[in-house]
Amino acid sequence: MPTLLAADPGVETPPQAAVNLNGIMDQEYGEPRHDCSVDGHPLSIGGQKFEHGLGTHANSSLQLTLNGKGERFAAFVGVDDEVSQRGTVIFRVQGDDTILWESGVMRGGDRPKSIDVDLHGVKTLILSVDSAGDGIDSDHADWAGINIRMSEGAPATITTTVPREIPVILTPASPAEPRINGTKVFGVRPGSPFFFTIAATGDRPMTFTARRLPKGLWLDRKTGRITGVLKKTGEYRVTLGAKNARGRAERTFRIICGPHIGLTPAMGWNSWNCFGSAVTAERIEAAADAMVNSGLIIHGWTYINIDDFWEVHRDSEDSTLQGPHRDGRGNILPNPRFPDMKGLADYVHGKGLRIGIYSSPGPWTCGGCVGSWQHEEQDARQYAQWGFDYLKYDWCSYSEIVGGDGHNYSRETLEKPYRVMRAALDKAPRDILFSLCQYGMGKVWEWGAEVGGNSWRTTGDIVDTWPSVSRIGFQQEHRDQCAGPGHFNDPDMLVVGQVGWGKNPHPTRLTPNEQYTHLSLWCLLAAPLLIGCDMTRMDKFTLNLLTNDEVLEVDQDPLGRQAASVAKEGVLEVWAKDMEDGSKAVGLFNRGAQETTVTAKWSDLGLSGKQLVRDLWRQKDLGAFENEFRASVPRHGVVLVKISRPADTDSKKR
Repeated sequence: MPTLLAADPGVETPPQAAVNLNGIMDQEYGEPRHDCSVDGHPLSIGGQKFEHGLGTHANSSLQLTLNGKGERFAAFVGVDDEVSQRGTVIFRVQGDDTILWESGVMRGGDRPKSIDVDLHGVKTLILSVDSAGDGIDSDHADWAGINIRMSEGAPATITTTVPREIPVILTPASPAEPRINGTKVFGVRPGSPFFFTIAATGDRPMTFTARRLPKGLWLDRKTGRITGVLKKTGEYRVTLGAKNARGRAERTFRIICGPHIGLTPAMGWNSWNCFGSAVTAERIEAAADAMVNSGLIIHGWTYINIDDFWEVHRDSEDSTLQGPHRDGRGNILPNPRFPDMKGLADYVHGKGLRIGIYSSPGPWTCGGCVGSWQHEEQDARQYAQWGFDYLKYDWCSYSEIVGGDGHNYSRETLEKPYRVMRAALDKAPRDILFSLCQYGMGKVWEWGAEVGGNSWRTTGDIVDTWPSVSRIGFQQEHRDQCAGPGHFNDPDMLVVGQVGWGKNPHPTRLTPNEQYTHLSLWCLLAAPLLIGCDMTRMDKFTLNLLTNDEVLEVDQDPLGRQAASVAKEGVLEVWAKDMEDGSKAVGLFNRGAQETTVTAKWSDLGLSGKQLVRDLWRQKDLGAFENEFRASVPRHGVVLVKISRPADTDSKKR
């Protein structure tokens, strides 16, 4: 039986024995290491050395099964000295659903803190490290001198792998009969080019109709594309139709001509999480081809967005990134990888899709390419002339202009560059969706709509790990009042399929259940859905994940509501979202390591009486339930349902 460590970290550390741990480690960055730091150095906290322990990185979580046999847990914790004075983290020790100990914010250079907690009756012990809210850079965290006293048995070898899950395709195939998908409402400014493709599944060939289409718009019956220009403001209700040899479908579609665009969250693809700095025009064309050939377009996926590295780089030795930054009149020039930007935009539009571009309010982008500083109107005009429909505007080097770091800026300073570009976009003779990217600084969700943003990043960059996806997704609560039609919180892009941020994408590190959770939560959040994978290499599971029309309708619901967390019990959470038809979309989430039952109570949802429940991933009615709905939810998994009141059968008889 191991001896507990002394409680005072200021005294000389007693002899330490290595403790073997049997558990599942999730870590957002790097790999956990036994008896050394995350970078492979001897464990050291505040100048104090430790021979044994666990080196990890925020955000991370280690779950240990004790089965009630534990007696005491002891350790020293802190930020490893290998990051000098950097890094800010919070350590937590949780027993089942109860927080047993919390460190508060610990910084690089702080002396280690000691832990000594009672484990009697604890079945599952969770050791977690979270960022202190300023990103995860340099958050190298040590659990040093770990000792666990057990009444019998002992945890065995640590493992950094997760249980293998077989990808299970839940969504049934689309029917052969026509079904119209995608957004039900579309905003356009008076005088701007109108471009919309009716998304409809079903056997081809298919013909399309659009009854009561307003003056100035035309429909191509073969492609389903509506084009033209509306000059008169107002709301127009159009009946869209799709017909094939198997049948016919109709759907009401609202066109709102006025000052607001992007009335539902953007759905599309972005190059960054797949190709990073290796993006080329050829890869953008291939992405457009893949969105059409895979069938994503007929489920409402629309945008093909170029991220960083289409511009000339400031000092790269790569000849494909070199060239003049701007022409003699100050107009921005693309690098040699993108020889014909208008031709590229025309190619994407020719597929029935829209196209997006990227810049920064500073002199340089995040990757060191030319930004829009002091050229905002010229750049907005150039994007419009090329034919772009979307702009991601990334803070980055704007810090060089205003000095300091983003966590200390005034709201006025944070707003200014986005107000400037919004004004420039408003002068352009084209609707360009405006995506603010500044990582949530200054609670951007409270003012993003005021500066004209159609969406705004609420977080740092996502990566394809469970700690990253779960931390970002579940931290979006209390922001639901800031989202609505035309302005949405953006928890960053999707990390399913083949991702990689460079030349060699790899399969996502998310398990299948974690990917279902990822899509379900983002749809409940009414978040922009931007695929980050190589669409030319999608497998059946990824394609099925991205083509469930009932799940996507949760994201695209015209009310534009963001879900709120309505119930929590330890690692179990229930989130709910009001839908336009009066129903509620409800996610039952299990953030824990064991399959368990999650309950959605009518009292938490503001419901009463008998309610119908439909499983959205399986597109299957589950029946009528009184007071609550329970489901068994797998590790890191979700059950996504739609809850609605039964139809009044008596009134139907009358």
